[in-house]
Amino acid sequence: MRSLKTWTLFLVLPAMLFFTSCSKDEDAFVRVTVNGTQLNTSPSDFTVGDRSDFNGDIDASFTGNGGTAVRVFSWNNNLSTADYNADITATAEGSFRMIVEDSEGVVVLDRSIQGGTEPDSIGGVTSSGASGIWTVTIEVTNFTGDGSFSLSEGN
Repeated sequence: MRSLKTWTLFLVLPAMLFFTSCSKDEDAFVRVTVNGTQLNTSPSDFTVGDRSDFNGDIDASFTGNGGTAVRVFSWNNNLSTADYNADITATAEGSFRMIVEDSEGVVVLDRSIQGGTEPDSIGGVTSSGASGIWTVTIEVTNFTGDGSFSLSEGN
């Protein structure tokens, strides 16, 4: 009987640890919302016609619980620059990155904020680029906390 208890413990304990560790990873998430629309596309999930498109000012937020995500959307910018702002409230872990490309695919902004360090916000004006449909990529890595970012046509 004692041998059966030992084998049961030997088999059940590792299985419990495996399922517990898996469920912890599954609890990690990141949500990115732009102008009230939750984004669920990563760069590999879309073709040109399948992205969310936005016109006008961008008002966005994100929240995470240890998750990592890349979200991409297109934005119509009729001018050659954009004003941007972003801030986070995060633990020492995680980072936020915003990459903006103009209508010709030229990177006009690539800025990051690291959790647990200062500054916890960024802002300014992008480099000059070609007006039209710009691509915005948001990368949130191992992020626990929340934040917001905005874009508007520059001057």
